[in-house]
Amino acid sequence: MSTVRIARQRAPRTEPWSADPYADALRTGRGPLFLRRADGWLLPLEVERWCADADAADLEVLRRCEGAVLDVGCGPGRLVAALGAQGRRVLGIDVSEAAVSRTGALGGPALRRSVFEPLPGEGRWGTALLIDGNVGIGGDPAVLLGRMSELLCPGGLLVVETVPGLDLDERVLVRVADARGATGSPFPWARLGTPALLRHADRAGWGAVGQWAAGGRSFVALRTRTTNSSAEPPNSAAVSSSQRAANPSADRPVAKA
Repeated sequence: MSTVRIARQRAPRTEPWSADPYADALRTGRGPLFLRRADGWLLPLEVERWCADADAADLEVLRRCEGAVLDVGCGPGRLVAALGAQGRRVLGIDVSEAAVSRTGALGGPALRRSVFEPLPGEGRWGTALLIDGNVGIGGDPAVLLGRMSELLCPGGLLVVETVPGLDLDERVLVRVADARGATGSPFPWARLGTPALLRHADRAGWGAVGQWAAGGRSFVALRTRTTNSSAEPPNSAAVSSSQRAANPSADRPVAKA
C-alpha cells in the first residue's frame, strides 16, 4: 500500500482549516487565534505575522531554496509572494479558500488542495517548505515526510520549521479557536522540536544538511538521500492563481497555513 493511500486513510477531514474562525482571521489579517486542546491548553497562532510581508527569518529560508518551490500550507501567501517577486518558480497549496484567495490577491500562484491529493509536478520540485508549524499536518510526521519525498525530485530539499529550544514530539487533538470562544472541528496535529524531527527524518530516509535559528524561530534543512543532477523543475507547476482547485476532497488531510 502506498504512502499516499495510507495517509488518506489516516487523515483528518479538511474542514477545520477551511471554516471559521480561521477563515475569518485570514480575511481580516488579525487574531487572536489559537489551537485549543480539550484540556484548555492554548497555542497562539501568529496570524498577524502570517499576513504581513516576509520577515528576515523568512527571507533566510527563501535564500536557501533551490529550483522550483512548493509551499505546503501556504496560508495567506507571504512566502509565495516573496518568491514570486524574486522571479522564482513557486506554487502554494492550502485547503483554506480564504488562504488561497489572499495568496492570489498578492499575485501568488496557489491551489486549494491538500498535500495528500495529486499535485502538479510530483517528483520534480526542487524545494518544499513546511513552515509555521506545518510539519504538524495530519498529526503523523512519518506519513507527511514520506509524502514530501514523493513530491521532491531526487536529492530535493525540504525546509522544516520546528518548535525552538525543545526536544518535543507531541501528537494532540486540537480545534482552531478565537478569543470569543468560537471553535472549529477537532483534528489531529503534531508539534516537533529539532531533535525529534531529526529522528523521524532519519527513519524516513532523509539526511540533515542544515540547522539554524532566526527571529526566535528554528529551522532544519533536509535532503532526500538519492541524488540526480539531471532532475528539472516541474513544468506543470501552476503559475497563476486562476489554476486553483475549487473543491478539495473532504476526506483528505489538512494543509494549514
